Amino acid sequence: MPDPQPIKRLPLPTSPAKVNLAGPAIRYAELHCCTNFSFLEGASHPDELVARATELGYAALAITDRASLAGVVRAHVAAKEAGLKLVIGATIVPVDASPLLLWATDRAAYGRLSTLLTLGRRAAPKGECLLTFDDIARHAEGLLAGALLGWMPGSPQASLRTCEVRNPAGSLRSPAGLLRYYHDLFADRCYAVAELHRGQ
Repeated sequence: MPDPQPIKRLPLPTSPAKVNLAGPAIRYAELHCCTNFSFLEGASHPDELVARATELGYAALAITDRASLAGVVRAHVAAKEAGLKLVIGATIVPVDASPLLLWATDRAAYGRLSTLLTLGRRAAPKGECLLTFDDIARHAEGLLAGALLGWMPGSPQASLRTCEVRNPAGSLRSPAGLLRYYHDLFADRCYAVAELHRGQ
């Protein structure tokens, strides 16, 4: 008996009638958004996220899947059709530092981010990514960084309340100390990211 044909999902139509033409009172850009390529973290397809961002009148949308750029291709196609600015990035969880958002500023930075993720994937079992602070430092040129100093779902290095991290030598790094590490590396391209998790 032949295998059943897989059901193909049709892309969402981008309807000009749904676009918020008046726009919000304050321009808003979502800079940390996971697609369904981030298993157990994101649920929506990239084009669905772009359609919703367009509908809400967002100034821009950043796709930042965990250790992956898998969602950006579909998001790019949808964003181009919708006229929405797309920011390409990824969420990185190094083994010896705080979780970090990295956003590419140009094509060269995108290439360095891709190389960094490839390095991490090759150093870990399938489906995982193993990166250190030093790995990030070697690929930091041209990237913007957002230090996630609060709780990050799924981070094995993070305390739920303080996000304290132990480095390989066993010493404890405080959130303020972690931000200094990243600031020293990225200088004026480093930002502290504060987020609400499920409204808390």
